[in-house]
Amino acid sequence: MTPPAGWRLRAGPAGVDLLDRDGPVPPVRPGRGPGVWRWADLLPLPAGTEHLSLGEGGTPLLGAPRLAAAAGVAEVWLKLDHLNPTGSFKDRAVAVGVADAVRRGAGGIVCGSSGNAAASAAAYAARAGLPAVVVCPEGAPPGKLAAIAAYGAVQVLVPGDYSRSFALAVDLAAELGFANVTTTYVNPAAVTGLRTVAYELVEQLPAPVDRVVVPTSAGPLVHGVRTGFEDAVAAGRAARVPALVAAQPEGCAPVARAFAAGAAAVREWDDVRTAVSGLDDPLRGYAGDGTVTLRAVGETGGAAVALPDEDTAAARALLAEQEGIDVEPAAATAVAALLSLGAGGGLAPAERVVCLLTGHGLKHPPTSAAPATVVTSVGEAVDHVTARAR
Repeated sequence: MTPPAGWRLRAGPAGVDLLDRDGPVPPVRPGRGPGVWRWADLLPLPAGTEHLSLGEGGTPLLGAPRLAAAAGVAEVWLKLDHLNPTGSFKDRAVAVGVADAVRRGAGGIVCGSSGNAAASAAAYAARAGLPAVVVCPEGAPPGKLAAIAAYGAVQVLVPGDYSRSFALAVDLAAELGFANVTTTYVNPAAVTGLRTVAYELVEQLPAPVDRVVVPTSAGPLVHGVRTGFEDAVAAGRAARVPALVAAQPEGCAPVARAFAAGAAAVREWDDVRTAVSGLDDPLRGYAGDGTVTLRAVGETGGAAVALPDEDTAAARALLAEQEGIDVEPAAATAVAALLSLGAGGGLAPAERVVCLLTGHGLKHPPTSAAPATVVTSVGEAVDHVTARAR
């Protein structure tokens, strides 16, 4: 790709292309719009494409003192990125990726996804008036496939794990001449949109934090948060880059495995065994993406951790029942990692931690929820409530 003005293309580890800023961090001009578009001067967003926005970015940050007590740290903050327009953080990347596709005159959009990015790509392509083709595993959660269909995209389902979706999307984009907005590192412009998480955290947090916990598959969100904080430090808006923690499910944890082994590079994952849709990416054919993420974790003094699915399920239930926040399993890995690190002594008591909540629970409802009881009288209702209260 030809980088837009103010940016240069760099080959990262294993040949992964990254966009770096070509010059100092620009000032933030007032009146640039809400959410991600507020930061348009800091991103490769072409002028005149603000109409593509669906209101992405600008998501709330909530304090969670009970979680902080459970993890044994001073403060925990929850970044509610599941409240983006299509229900996931992917909107930040796809909004920028589609704007860049418009800049380059693309005839359409292709996206390989486990569900969330496909819904986002379908929505933003519709907003841009471009056709969209999305490729997902046939086992993707029905709620995510229904969201994709609502936006009118052409859905292509493939057997097997996410890596097959990734490979077919690459081939389709080449054959059709469409822009590929798959949210690995395949679209460097889209990855820059993830910097806006850090830009917002710098403004929202009352004081600098020590760690940010990030649900991770290939890991461009880790890279985006890192480079966003680096921008803020360079511009004098932040004091430091926090340590980044990559959270993965035990049944598909290529980055966490490499971190635990002290390896310099990430290898493909052989046998995916997790129910955590969205983080079940074995990086088959693009393990270099994981290596970029591994370096970001190590160079910020962070860690990569692997969580059992049952810990993630428990964290999801805790968030819903104690905090009133319903997220999908992938997002709940951030809280599971927080609690695991706290229990294992990996967190200091004075630490201040942010957990990124990346996807909405309505798109992946729990399968173990007990059916509601039907009653026909007040007496029956009282008996039922009393029994549940015991």
